[in-house]
Amino acid sequence: MALNFNYYENLKDYYSQYSNLLDDQVTKQFPAQAVGQMLEMNLQIKKILNETTARYYEFVNLPSRNDLAHISSQIVKIDAKVDDLEEFTEETKDNQRDTVVLRGEIVNLKKEMKSLDTKLNQIVTLLNSQKVTNTKGTV
Repeated sequence: MALNFNYYENLKDYYSQYSNLLDDQVTKQFPAQAVGQMLEMNLQIKKILNETTARYYEFVNLPSRNDLAHISSQIVKIDAKVDDLEEFTEETKDNQRDTVVLRGEIVNLKKEMKSLDTKLNQIVTLLNSQKVTNTKGTV
């Protein structure tokens, strides 16, 4: 019985098969699977760390990032409302100034009207007196 066992030939076949299998795995599935698994594991770790940090902040009574974001959004809303109120106040002041100016103009107009009315009454009185003297002189 002759044993035709060639150790180097078998090692070469094994290396060739393993190399081909490894090449197939690396080029097709392994990197995508491994990267996907690593990303999933990293996301789970990040989620756990975020939850732990949030619980710790709550325990030691410190604001979290979400609390600060909420407060900053509230500050922005309040700032917008203050700006609106300032604008409204300025418009109201302008309207009040316009009203004061308009009232002053109305008072001046009334004075001028009274002055014109008295002058007109004087003219009418003079005309009536001239009419009376003309009618007496012609009779």
